[in-house]
Amino acid sequence: MKIRKNDMVMVITGNDRGKTGKVLKVFPKEYRVIVEGINLRKKHTKPNQKSPQGGILEKEASINASNVMILDPKTNEPTRIGSRVILDEKTGKKKIARVAKASGEMIQ
Repeated sequence: MKIRKNDMVMVITGNDRGKTGKVLKVFPKEYRVIVEGINLRKKHTKPNQKSPQGGILEKEASINASNVMILDPKTNEPTRIGSRVILDEKTGKKKIARVAKASGEMIQ
């Protein structure tokens, strides 16, 4: 899975199409992500110690990872992701870096 926590993504299909947000959580086994402010659902809660009033809370629900694309750090447009092997200067070991296909810019 090429999407990671704290990536900026844009929703490309569904009700929230065109909206952008930060990835809060990733579920690689289910191939789903939770994005900040996207796919909000209402949850009815009973009064408890944490919230003595109870009531209706809005919470983000997960969406399929195929419905989001990472934003290019250079142009801020959605892009596909590739990978490139680079040499780490500190340790001298090879590392795999994520690269935006559109601009060639390294992601994170």
